[in-house]
Amino acid sequence: QVQLVESGGGLVQPGGSLRLSCATSGSIFSIGSMGWYRQAPGKERELVAAITRAGSANYADSVKGRFTISRDNAKSTVYLQMNNLKPEDTAVYYCNAHIATMYRSYEAVYYWGQGTQVTVSS
Repeated sequence: QVQLVESGGGLVQPGGSLRLSCATSGSIFSIGSMGWYRQAPGKERELVAAITRAGSANYADSVKGRFTISRDNAKSTVYLQMNNLKPEDTAVYYCNAHIATMYRSYEAVYYWGQGTQVTVSS
């Protein structure tokens, strides 16, 4: 009923940039907060950045000043601009969104994308 599809991952050298996108589709009534998480091998999934529908954003300390989250409510899409990438940013990046569907408009739940690999290496 609801799909989140990430794109934009890949291999980049240290200091480089990537822009991730996450498009939502399906029987969506409303979308609240949206965010990006990442999971490196052997580590727990962690919050990278999140943004409210009004555009208020928060970031993990490790990415402040380097990553920027944004969203286009008309397109139901969230973005993550990643600059000055470091090897420690290597992980699978997951999109997350708080969505109420047409069938249960009174109850929003969190949906996840399938993930996109980001590898920072020379």
